[in-house]
Amino acid sequence: MAPLTLGADAKTSSDVSNWKMQNLQLETKKLFASVSMGEEKPFDFFRILFEGVIAGGTAGVVVETALYPIDTIKTRLQAVRGGGKINFKGLYSGLAGNLAGVLPASALFVGVYEPTKQKLLQIFPENLSAAAHLTAGAIGGFAASLVRVPTEVVKQRLQTGQYASAPDAVRLIASKEGFKGLYAGYGSFLLRDLPFDAIQFCIYEQLRIGYKAAARRDLNDPENAIIGAFAGAITGAITTPLDVIKTRLMVQGSANQYKGIFDCVQTIVREEGPPALLKGIGPRVMWIGIGGSIFFGVLESTKRMLAQRRPVHDQNSKED
Repeated sequence: MAPLTLGADAKTSSDVSNWKMQNLQLETKKLFASVSMGEEKPFDFFRILFEGVIAGGTAGVVVETALYPIDTIKTRLQAVRGGGKINFKGLYSGLAGNLAGVLPASALFVGVYEPTKQKLLQIFPENLSAAAHLTAGAIGGFAASLVRVPTEVVKQRLQTGQYASAPDAVRLIASKEGFKGLYAGYGSFLLRDLPFDAIQFCIYEQLRIGYKAAARRDLNDPENAIIGAFAGAITGAITTPLDVIKTRLMVQGSANQYKGIFDCVQTIVREEGPPALLKGIGPRVMWIGIGGSIFFGVLESTKRMLAQRRPVHDQNSKED
């Protein structure tokens, strides 16, 4: 009977070892998944869309209100030609009208970005999560551009003193330049904002993934804000030339100084030199860095509060 006992013990030991190995692999897999895209759970499109719209709209309004003066200075620096002087009066000019566009644009961006991101993370391999974030950011930016561009055109015309109020700006732009005047610089806007949105959100998401993996816990609001500031500042600096081109095309009005994006670049470089493509980089990096800090801090905080307001059974079944 002794050999049988030994055989049974050996088999039991082997089973226990296999069970421990499988359990360890499962725990490792769950840990990695929770860092990158969360444990497997049903894809609730409408809940993610709704929470993204609310969180995005809230974050967008808070950032725009807090940092509008810096944005105004940046726009005036970029719009001025040669040795012209910067006007520092009326730094909140056009804020109310701009908020009317920022709210739906931010809500639309995050409302599209969040469910797109979640779906792509389920489709893409885990090692391609950055591609999912880049793609979702570009798609969200394209959707939001339908609202962002007219808002940006009106805002920058007000910031540069061309019109007294947003309603006047809309009416006069439409009468002088037609409906397409509200979409002046649309191509340059997409050239700037699609890479900007994709890069900023990719950097932010990837930094959060790495930080959560190292810390083995969810991030708090200050940590989200710091990561958001870093992502915003880096992206803002990289895309400054694109922002200068977009500003020049949007504020030129019916004068049509530039025939398009390439003509705008050539004219700026020829008349003002290559450094002109970096005009406003200081205010832009500061504005977007601080804005990224506020935006992502408010965004994550609002998303968390919305998640806490879900029904208890919904939270239990869909916890990350």
